[in-house]
Amino acid sequence: MAQKGQGSQGRDAPFQEPSDAVTDTWVRLIRAGREIAGGIEAELKEAGFPPLAWYDVLLHLKKQDEGRSSPKAIEEAALFEQYNLSRLLDRMEAEGLVRRIPYPGDKRRQLIEITGEGRALQKRMWGFYGPAINRSIGDRLSEKEAVQLAALLLKLVGQKNDPCS
Repeated sequence: MAQKGQGSQGRDAPFQEPSDAVTDTWVRLIRAGREIAGGIEAELKEAGFPPLAWYDVLLHLKKQDEGRSSPKAIEEAALFEQYNLSRLLDRMEAEGLVRRIPYPGDKRRQLIEITGEGRALQKRMWGFYGPAINRSIGDRLSEKEAVQLAALLLKLVGQKNDPCS
């Protein structure tokens, strides 16, 4: 029996119970993401590195023109939840990894800029992070399986939210 609820076609679309396969996919997707990210985070911590969120911010800044970005753009590009980006940036600035600079033409706004120390830390972290990704995914999936999984996941997140494109 169909119930009223919010579906992909709008608020008044009939509610359809997900299949067992869809529910299993949901559970495995969440568990896999948590397990893999948690394991990698633990490896980085053990090696003396800051959290993945720091790497995420540094990589985003490194890829930008002049190594600068607005806090809003950082938040939108982030792979990991930034519950309090301002506090995160404060800590990173205190460590000399980023600096705040006035936004050209609007002193009320600011840009975040990666420093030389931030670039060096991002590079050192990648030396641990890249191999950890490979151990967690590359050693468990063939190249063909990795391509297939990436394509399937892209269908779930959509092209506009894909940091790889």
